[in-house]
Amino acid sequence: MSDNNSLEPKAAGGTKALLKSTAAFGSMTTISRITGLFRDIILAQLVGSTFIADAFFVAFRIPNFFRRIFGEGAFSAAFVPVYTDQRRVASPADSQKFIDLVTGRLGLVLLLITFVGVLASPVLVSILAPGFKFDLVKFQVTVDSLRITFPYMLFICLVALSAGILNTCGQFAAPAATPILLNLSLIASALWVTGYVDNAAIALSIGVFAAGVLQLLFQVPFLVRAKAMPRPRLGLKDKSEPDKKAREVYKLMIPAIFGSSVAQLNLMINTFIASFLVTGSVSWLYYSDRLMEFPLGVFGVALGTVILPRLSKEHSKVQTEEFSRLLDWGLRWCCLVSLPATAGLIALSEPIMTTLFYHGAFTSLDVEMSALALVAFSTGLVALVAVRVLSPGFFARKNTKTPVRAGVISMLVNTILSIALVFWLKHIGLALATSVAAFVNAGLLLYWLLKDNAYKPLSGWVLFLIRVLGASVVMGVVLWWSAGDSSVWLEYGIVERILNLGTRILGGVGVFCLCILLCGLKIRPLMKK
Repeated sequence: MSDNNSLEPKAAGGTKALLKSTAAFGSMTTISRITGLFRDIILAQLVGSTFIADAFFVAFRIPNFFRRIFGEGAFSAAFVPVYTDQRRVASPADSQKFIDLVTGRLGLVLLLITFVGVLASPVLVSILAPGFKFDLVKFQVTVDSLRITFPYMLFICLVALSAGILNTCGQFAAPAATPILLNLSLIASALWVTGYVDNAAIALSIGVFAAGVLQLLFQVPFLVRAKAMPRPRLGLKDKSEPDKKAREVYKLMIPAIFGSSVAQLNLMINTFIASFLVTGSVSWLYYSDRLMEFPLGVFGVALGTVILPRLSKEHSKVQTEEFSRLLDWGLRWCCLVSLPATAGLIALSEPIMTTLFYHGAFTSLDVEMSALALVAFSTGLVALVAVRVLSPGFFARKNTKTPVRAGVISMLVNTILSIALVFWLKHIGLALATSVAAFVNAGLLLYWLLKDNAYKPLSGWVLFLIRVLGASVVMGVVLWWSAGDSSVWLEYGIVERILNLGTRILGGVGVFCLCILLCGLKIRPLMKK
């Protein structure tokens, strides 16, 4: 890999369209994340880091975990490449039958899991948050909340199926906008339902359940417009070609269940261990993870979602060079966005936490503890985004087993480090272990793509990284210096905090752009066709 002053040779043809799709998906995700921040601000004021907060976050994380496994993660990874092939070679009737069979069979599995999950809620809480059993009130509130939130998994997995259909059809904005409904539903529950139930955890759980129904209904008009509205059927004795393709989805999905859900498994391990720590630890990890997820969701998820159908298409046409160029394009954007975002989150961790959450039940101790966890989580941001780009490089080739190998190793690293660091760094050690595990996961995926010759890096990478990393460090130092003493932020009024934080963020973006300009890094090749 040689160095030069540009990003030539340019990324693959059609990357301008990819960038537009990523921007469309990312813009809707940005709105979703902003409403999510308002949601979390209200939650912080309402429940802070109390046992009620810990109970709800565990009750919400469990169905959310299954959503990532059966919905956004494994199912999308298996479904999109196969559906892409179907749309290219099969008749419209066979493509529709394929969707119908996949929907019917997935729906049946989800119904069974939901039924078992609701009945076995005490067992699930005992397994995934065993430390709660030492506080019977917290344990019971968590169980009651989980019984209400668990059906969310059924609805949101069907939403993920709908999103996979729409994404394959080239529609990204509507699926990306869907999470906004969850945020609005939780906000409404926090503001109005809390006055009619025993505690806030139950009210918020009702909001989660309602959001699942609303999100599924929201997909219907877009599916109808795309002429891909599923009509669920089981077809257990069907031996047609669509049936074979539907079976292929589930065959690919089994290993992908693990491979695409490593980050969530690591978070569940953290929740398991954090349940033994002081009350508030689960909540501190939740609030910090939510902020770290902002750039990951806005750009990382958007990039991975948009690039998978295109990689699947290029692989099906045996366009190996184009396939490699697309991966290179995605990785460059990953570094260009993630590295400065990491520097900004670390430098402004306490000001951000203070501005967003230091109200009501959220105390100065909560600010400090959450900010430290945010710093630890943020160090792994670039790796988490890279995994979102690298994993489609395997999924598009219908290889769901290799990411499992990386995932197993990554999860072992996370578990060992979590146990080792929790005694020294408490909840901060759990966040740091997640970040290290993300680098292990990304590193292994990159190594195996290179080994398979599926990815051949274009020239200029070393100089590109030096420039982006250098600009990010300069920006981070400037932000850290300008932020000043964190205790001063606690004394500011809310308007003063917002103005000060906004000014520093805009200034940081300006510093980064100036550094990029002065060091001669050319961005235009990444934006061309």
